[in-house]
Amino acid sequence: MRNTAFFIAGVVLLLLQSNFFRLLGVVLRFVGWVVRAKEDIVVPGLVPSLVLPLILFMGVHEYSLVRGASVAFALGYLTDLVGIAPIGLYTSTYVAIYVLARAAGVRLAAQTMLMQVGLALAFTLVHSVMILILLAIFGRDAYVPRTLYPMTLPHVLATGVVAPLVFRLAARIHAATVTGATKEAA
Repeated sequence: MRNTAFFIAGVVLLLLQSNFFRLLGVVLRFVGWVVRAKEDIVVPGLVPSLVLPLILFMGVHEYSLVRGASVAFALGYLTDLVGIAPIGLYTSTYVAIYVLARAAGVRLAAQTMLMQVGLALAFTLVHSVMILILLAIFGRDAYVPRTLYPMTLPHVLATGVVAPLVFRLAARIHAATVTGATKEAA
């Protein structure tokens, strides 16, 4: 039940993430209109990853390795399908990030908002570096990693900003799917 809820939340977050640039463009145009800017305000790479903090939450809270990796695999595959990434790129990196987050074992450290932001910043940076390395090794075009690396820092910062919201959503899903036996043990 819980993994299904996390998967559904991940799909919704993925759809929001894939259309986030449109909302951001509208907001930035409005800000440019309000301050009467001569040019549009554009920051390449300022689109956060909404699915990555959800995967981090699952890894940090030590869910079943097989079930969590399966959800991360499915969300990564959907990310590959929705985006224009080569099939398997996000699939493998999301599973690797889940396993790394689980291995980190920072369950207690992820309770505060500051630690959630720090955790999201660190793991998003690791994820971005993994993506760039895999594209450099296996990509067809050599210019793609060189084009994408300047977008890494805005992407990491944007993901860090939205991570507490995603962690709060995941905590609500976790609380709503706790079974009766687990509630008595807690």
